[in-house]
Formats: sequence, structure tokens, C-alpha cells
Amino acid sequence: MSKTNPPTPNTGAKQHDFKVWFTFLIPSLIGVFLFMTPVPSGEIMTIPIAVMAKGIQAAFNDFALGLIATIICITGVMSLVFSVFKPTMLTKFRLLNHLFNVSWVWLVTRLLGTVFVLMTYYQVGPHAINSENTGLLVLKDLLPVLFSVFILAGLLLPLLLNFGLLELVGTLLTKVMRPLFGVPGRSAVNCVASWLGDGSVGILMTARQYEDKYYTQREAAIIGTTFSAVSITFCLVVIGQVQLEYLFAPFYLTVCLAGVVAAIIVPRLPPLSFKKDVFIDGKEPDGNAELVPEGKTLFKHSLDVALDKADKAPGIKGTIEEGVHNALDMVFAVLPVVMAVGTFALIIAEYTPIFQYLGMPFIPFLELLRVPEAEAAAQTIMVGFADMFIPSILAAGSIESDVTRFIIAAMSVTQLIYMSEVGALLLGSKIPVNIFELFIIFILRTLVTLPVIALMAHWLVG
Repeated sequence: MSKTNPPTPNTGAKQHDFKVWFTFLIPSLIGVFLFMTPVPSGEIMTIPIAVMAKGIQAAFNDFALGLIATIICITGVMSLVFSVFKPTMLTKFRLLNHLFNVSWVWLVTRLLGTVFVLMTYYQVGPHAINSENTGLLVLKDLLPVLFSVFILAGLLLPLLLNFGLLELVGTLLTKVMRPLFGVPGRSAVNCVASWLGDGSVGILMTARQYEDKYYTQREAAIIGTTFSAVSITFCLVVIGQVQLEYLFAPFYLTVCLAGVVAAIIVPRLPPLSFKKDVFIDGKEPDGNAELVPEGKTLFKHSLDVALDKADKAPGIKGTIEEGVHNALDMVFAVLPVVMAVGTFALIIAEYTPIFQYLGMPFIPFLELLRVPEAEAAAQTIMVGFADMFIPSILAAGSIESDVTRFIIAAMSVTQLIYMSEVGALLLGSKIPVNIFELFIIFILRTLVTLPVIALMAHWLVG
């Protein structure tokens, strides 16, 4: 076998003209502005894409629920037709086949989502399914937000993905992200988009890049479960729910610190450490892809990689087609899953004591950490797996201690995996994680972040 190293790509010999620079700069700057630039919106800071999403949500407000219910029903019926009857007349259309020809697991999930949305929309059947704390919460409060985000993110994500921005940032940050977190530098953009905007945007970016073979199975699983952070805006909502708004600065500092600790530790533990370092098609990555060629600075190499990507970027027509395809994929594939999984998780949280029983083993742990009202706090820990907002609601109504309410609010954010949105989005994507693995990751994140949060709470609040 030859000992010669394979040639490192992107040597920088190619000279790029003004057109390539223009193709790199303009779409990338627009993408940075839309997805990563903080702008004021009322009394809070958010990102332009979130403001635009709210505008779409307001425009569709009068008929949003009917439209969403129709989309979920179409997905269920068409998936049944494609999976059972496999009509040749329809399967020859690549987009339709991609959207509706699914495995039996996803077929059952989509059909369950169809049943839940019909029962909720028409308010028929068991109250446990269509109540304001279960199915109606998902359909009325969550899905309209996701629908507007999916439309915009699907159409506009190519601005971030296709014109060299991720290549520039990714190559620059590889020496930080790879040793610390075991992921490519480009994942930093996913994190920033989630942090400033919405965690669902980060998951959608991760899923798209995994399908395009920029992330391996292990990297996609780590990024999707670790870096799709809750936005600053939602952190404000959570801390406000427990009446501790005046502590927002130390609260967010605590959330960031605990999140970094979890990002360093959890990916090095099973199940994430067991994921294969292969792409979606089973091929292994080129180990030389992140090396800097001799005689070049890191910045020069990063810029060359970005410009090479811009040089190969699709034109306006190709970008629009990809954006429309992305939006349809998100809307038809993910909304039914969120309706099914989110409603089911909330039914368990609302009408069974399962999460209370699961929280009981945490009582000694909380007492060891000197958390006041440990028994009441333990009941809120596991319910965060159903929905991250429920622990704060329970804490506001039943816990007196500021320290404990601070801990519960911060913990609900850093647990990150909740089935009413993030978990359902991950399951609905091609990112290689299942519901059992998500539950284990949720437990691990709880065990890792809780001591950090408790220590900070005693220092800052106690």
C-alpha cells in the first residue's frame, strides 16, 4: 500500500473573479442578516427571520388551523396510498415519491397525527386527546409557529448553505469545535441560528446538511441533540413564567455555562459515542478535508474553500427550486410527526403519573445538591421530556423558593430534548436518532447540567 498522502483539496491555486466573489458575498450577507443578526421587535431582541415568520403567522391567522389540519390529512392519506398501493402513475414523480413513500413506522406515525388533528380540529372523541393542554396546545399554539418557520427557513436556508458561508466559518472554527465538541466548525452556524432565532431552525439546518453529506451520522446526531439551543427570546418567556425576570442575566449565563458543559461531556457518552462516523450513504469521510495546505494561512484557506463552494453554487432558478423543495419537505414530513408525538407525550404528562414516578429517583440527588423543596422539584424534572414549558408552569404554581424556581427554569432549557417540538423534529428528520436514544440523552443532559445549575443558583440567587 502506498504511503503517499492523498492530495489536500482546495489548494487555492485557482483565481476567482468578481462574479464568484459577488456570488459568495451577497447571498451570504443576506443569510447572515436574516438568520443571525439581532434586531429589536417590541421590547425584545430577535432575528429578522423570526419577525417575518410572525408576519406570515398573522397573515394566515384566520385559516391557519384549517390549513395545517388539511396538510396533515393530505400527508396521512397520500402516505397510505403510496405505501400500500404504490401507484405507478404517482411514484414516477420524484418529489411526490420523496414526500409520501415512507416506511411503515412513519406511515403509522403520520396516520396517528391525522387522527389526532381531526379529533382536535373538530373537537370530537376523548377529551384527553383534544383538550387545551394536549392536542389543542400542539395544533393551536405550536404548529402555526412551526408552519411559518418551515416556510421561510425552507425557502431561505440555501442562502446559508449553498454560497460558501458555512465553508468559511466551518474551516475557521474547526480547530475549536473539533477538539472541544467533536464536530465540524460549520456547526457553529447552526448553534448561532438556534441561539438567536429558534431551535427548530438549527435542526432543519442540521438535517439538510446531513442529507447533503456534510455531517456524518455521529456528527448529525451530536449537533441535532446538542447545538439546537433554545433561543434567547424563549429563555425570556421561561424566566418570566417563574417570576424571576430581574435575574435574566445570571439565568442566561447559567444556561450557557451548563449547555457548554453538556456539549463537552454528553457526546462522549453512549448513545452518541456509539454512532458511526459515516455519511448517510455509508461512506467514510475524507480525513484530509479539514487540513490546511502547507504555505497557506487558516483564513486564506477558509476563504478559498468558501469561494470554491460559491463557484459551484446553483443559479437563481436552482436555488428557488431547492428552497421550495425544502419547504414542502419540512411542512409535509414534520408537521404530522409533531402532531402525533407531541400530543401523545402531552397526554402522558397530563393524564398519567408516569413522569412523577420517573422523577422520584431524583429526590436524593436534589437533596444532595441542597435544593429546597426537593420533592416538588423532582416532579418537574422528567415532565420536561414532554414539553420544556411545563416544568416552569408547575414551578410557578407550586414552589415558593426562588432558588428552586431558578433551577427548574434553567434545567428545562438545558435539557433541550422535548417531544412537543425538538424531539418530534428530530424523529421526523433523517438524523439517526430514535425515541429511546432521545430519552437517554435527555436523562444524561439532566444529570450533567443539574449540578452546574444548582451551584450557580446557590451562588447567584441563594
